[in-house]
Amino acid sequence: MATATKQPLATAAKDFLPLNGTDYVEFYVGNARQAAYFYRAAFGMKLVAYAGPETGLRDRASYVVQQDKIRLVLTTPLRPGNAIADHIAKHGDGVKDIALWVDDAVSAWRETTRRGARSVREPWVLKDDHGTVRMASIATYGDTVHTFVERADYNGPFLPGFEAVEQDNVVRPVGLKYIDHVVGNVGWNEMNAFVDFYRDVMGFEMFQSFDDKDISTEYSALMSKVMSNGNGRVKFPINEPAEGRKKSQIEEYLEFNNGPGAQHLALATDDILTTVTKLCEQGVEFLRVPETYYAELESRVGKIDESMEDLKRLNLLVDRDDEGYLLQIFTRPVEDRPTVFFEIIQRKGGRSFGKGNFKALFEAIEREQGLRGNL
Repeated sequence: MATATKQPLATAAKDFLPLNGTDYVEFYVGNARQAAYFYRAAFGMKLVAYAGPETGLRDRASYVVQQDKIRLVLTTPLRPGNAIADHIAKHGDGVKDIALWVDDAVSAWRETTRRGARSVREPWVLKDDHGTVRMASIATYGDTVHTFVERADYNGPFLPGFEAVEQDNVVRPVGLKYIDHVVGNVGWNEMNAFVDFYRDVMGFEMFQSFDDKDISTEYSALMSKVMSNGNGRVKFPINEPAEGRKKSQIEEYLEFNNGPGAQHLALATDDILTTVTKLCEQGVEFLRVPETYYAELESRVGKIDESMEDLKRLNLLVDRDDEGYLLQIFTRPVEDRPTVFFEIIQRKGGRSFGKGNFKALFEAIEREQGLRGNL
């Protein structure tokens, strides 16, 4: 069997695109007010800022929800016949912008477009009483974009044009900390083209790779390569389908998303037992794995801090690499289209992506596909 390969990260000295982390992820949604309520009540995000007609924004409304370093922007069009409405009609509710926090947005845009990135929007400046933000955008897979955000000279609630929301009576925090990684699904034989894009255009390095022998079940398979920026703060796994007896989860995603896009966000926590317990209590639905998964877990991963009873109760997955172990669990799709979902992850030294869990996870996903009639 082929094994996952781990590559050394690029050194900061060679990094022409230094990234401080993920600034925000923007979703285009059919009803941002209701979506914001869902993420507040279910995922414990706090409503921190708003822009819309009341703030002078005529074509859309945007709600910014945040928990620790995780910031989601939920944007809805106010009328049909525009790019936001067209995006939702084509893809359903989903990720439009994976924004990256940089020290120099103009330099980031210049360096990436010089290396072949397609510019979506040339550098622009936003100002209000709280200061100045510089931004620029480039295209990545499908209709997804990366916006470079330079905010060192800004101390407002989010961006100029947004008003702060001082109090949120809905929020129920669950202990989520930051975005660990964002996974993109691309079409047949497209993975390596986007691996090249992140390497050549954005200066990323391959962190791990998995082939169809690593990620397969009786029915379906996929291939994946994980790209990381120089300091390791931003990681983008890229998935593509592989040949199998039936339709893979990647094929199902591509069909219902009408093309490539962001499949899931992995949200990190320091206490996954508490976080997942609260998420379940607040209505978040997770994939379930059979109890047989736990029969040989200890012999596979060795001694861990958590009890087997807690792992079974919450359906948590565990995997170990040579630096430690990780615990993870995956939600069911959060839209009616089987596209976007979330991963909750806690790293206890482990830097991998749960290769030992792939078979159990994918069989759980296939059971859901079967219920939907899409396997």
